[in-house]
Amino acid sequence: MDPTFISYLRVSTKRQGESGLGLEAQRHAVASHIAGGRLLAEYVEIESGGRNDRPQLAAALAHAQATGATLIIAKLDRLARNVHFVSGLLESRVDFLACDLPMADKLTIHVLAAVAEHEREMISARTKVAMAAAKARGADHPGDPGWRGDVGSANRHRARTARNPHTAGRALARQDGSRAG
Repeated sequence: MDPTFISYLRVSTKRQGESGLGLEAQRHAVASHIAGGRLLAEYVEIESGGRNDRPQLAAALAHAQATGATLIIAKLDRLARNVHFVSGLLESRVDFLACDLPMADKLTIHVLAAVAEHEREMISARTKVAMAAAKARGADHPGDPGWRGDVGSANRHRARTARNPHTAGRALARQDGSRAG
């Protein structure tokens, strides 16, 4: 009998979900790995890896447990970046497989979950520092032109000016220090 699988795909933001690129890459990894097996269902979630309340993952786990299928994910970090959460999954008695680590045992998964959790904490810390710096510049939110800093705003302005045929010559002249006539 062919092995059966339940796939779980996750992206972190609504924009990633709308673009579909991350989900498509995950689908490709799963499809490549289960060649010869049967995919019973696919569960998709748009949620941060730091959150533990994920209804689609809970549904995928319940489905896998009820059918005896293996839960398959494209990459371990798509499952969770939380050691406690991954440990609970390992104890759930649902077989799961990460396409990027098909031979990983429990020890390897625990260690990599700890590394992923640390990475999540570092990303959070860097984001908080960047947001504080933006706020110090007077930016209120990510849509505010000052949010990305003066360099980014200047580069965007320069790009818009260069695309405008009426101002392109003046912009180029300013960049090399000469005067447009």
